[in-house]
Amino acid sequence: MFYDILVYGFIQSLALVLMAFGFSLVYGVSRLPNFAHGAIYVLTGFVAWIFFNQAGLPYFVSAVLAIIAAGLLGVLIYYLILKRVRGMEVSEVIATYAIGLALLEGLRYMGFRGGTYTLPPAVDGVSFIFDVPVDHQRIFLVVLGFTMLATIWLLTRYTRIGRALKGVAQDERAAMMLGIDSDVTAAMAVALGSMLSGVAALIIFPLGSLVVEEGYKVLIYAIAVCVVGGLGSWAGTVMAAFVLGYSQYITVAYGKPHFQMVVMLCAIIATLIIRPSGFFGKQKQLQERV
Repeated sequence: MFYDILVYGFIQSLALVLMAFGFSLVYGVSRLPNFAHGAIYVLTGFVAWIFFNQAGLPYFVSAVLAIIAAGLLGVLIYYLILKRVRGMEVSEVIATYAIGLALLEGLRYMGFRGGTYTLPPAVDGVSFIFDVPVDHQRIFLVVLGFTMLATIWLLTRYTRIGRALKGVAQDERAAMMLGIDSDVTAAMAVALGSMLSGVAALIIFPLGSLVVEEGYKVLIYAIAVCVVGGLGSWAGTVMAAFVLGYSQYITVAYGKPHFQMVVMLCAIIATLIIRPSGFFGKQKQLQERV
């Protein structure tokens, strides 16, 4: 049982990193809470399914086109809606949640219901790690998770776009004084966050089936990871993903699967009570009332 928890808790943690990192990146750069994150996750999966099953394209091509479509959707969402409400925190939450709700319910209205839709795994087969059987799709998930983190790290340090994203995240006014366009950078952040959400969908959905309700679950998971780790902190997101990932798997191992959501909700509540800024958050701590 120990090795099962060690191996599958690690895999679950990397899955949470994939689910949450796009949300964290968007908020970290533009301070926009993208509550359409889960809807974009699900939509990318269904777009890939349509390209693969209806258009007859190879799966790799379908996946790439679906990820590009997610990025373009992110750009459209920013310029058509978010740009107009940026800086109005309540309006940002309402607008993005409304977009996500419209996308998910639109998919349901179009007939995408139940668990009859599936995506093929990128790799087949099973290997043993510490005598624990692990399918190759989950191993691919782990490899992709580390690759994504390494790519984002390199992007933010060695490319002009990445330095612009990092600059706006650190000090938006100073970045604007240096000639960085805040709106363009925010749009790029939303597009990149949407694409990361799409990548997560295409690597995680083959482990189960395409279900519209997954959008709500992924959104809650992403919020929990980012709140516990600290909104806007990428290092905090990774640390929180591992803490919550292992907590979830231990809960499944010794309890029941549906308690996973309870763990995430309790983590959000406990963090907001004990340390509102999270592990590495830079928000001002709540001060005692006098």
